[in-house]
Amino acid sequence: MTGAWVQLVCAGLLEVCWAIGLKYSEGFTRPGPSVFTIATLAGSMYLLARAAQVLPIGTAYGVWVGIGALGAAVLGIVLFKEPVSAMRVLFLAMLLASIVGLKLTHH
Repeated sequence: MTGAWVQLVCAGLLEVCWAIGLKYSEGFTRPGPSVFTIATLAGSMYLLARAAQVLPIGTAYGVWVGIGALGAAVLGIVLFKEPVSAMRVLFLAMLLASIVGLKLTHH
């Protein structure tokens, strides 16, 4: 995996962190989780911007959003007992396939 792809995956993982941090920050009323959320948001955006210098923006943004959405949905199920159904799992699997597909079709 090239450096830009590593940066992009790390940006996506940080997006998961800040998305989950939003829940724990309780509307930015809790200082610790709020600082964590803002720091991971800034790191995520920085790494996305770096990756987008090399990768097409459509690919970079699509993968970044996909990783964030998939990770937040899975952690929402695990940490917050959000509902899970066969259809939800199917669509999350399709999202994962889309992320992989964007990587595989990148030239």
